[in-house]
Amino acid sequence: MAPVTRAFTRFASSVSRFTGRPITFMACCAFVVAWALTGPLFGFSDTWQLVINTSTTIVTFLMVFLIQNTQNRDNAAIQAKLDEIIRVGDTDNKFIGIEHLSDEELDAILTEVEKNAKLLHEERSKRAKPQRKSAKRAGASA
Repeated sequence: MAPVTRAFTRFASSVSRFTGRPITFMACCAFVVAWALTGPLFGFSDTWQLVINTSTTIVTFLMVFLIQNTQNRDNAAIQAKLDEIIRVGDTDNKFIGIEHLSDEELDAILTEVEKNAKLLHEERSKRAKPQRKSAKRAGASA
């Protein structure tokens, strides 16, 4: 990994951890309240309004990229872990790499998986019914 990329990754992770804390949220709320309370002091001027508008716009703009970077790395790590679990398991490996498919291809796979899940649920329900009946008979005869 290039030094610039590594440095950005560390920075983005640190900012994400810091901004996700309750104390950071409370500090931002305190900033907004302080800004609102200074309104009469500055006569609710255009400059006074411009301070909050500009600062929130800049913070929002920068945070979008930091959060996206963090989410991209988290998603890539999760995909790698899931692919490894599928690879080493005794299952069909056709799901490895499906995150690279188109939306239509993913929808088709999701439909197939949901259909298989429904069939499995129905099959398990059928198997469970005879067991429940025999358990009731055993309980009644005891």
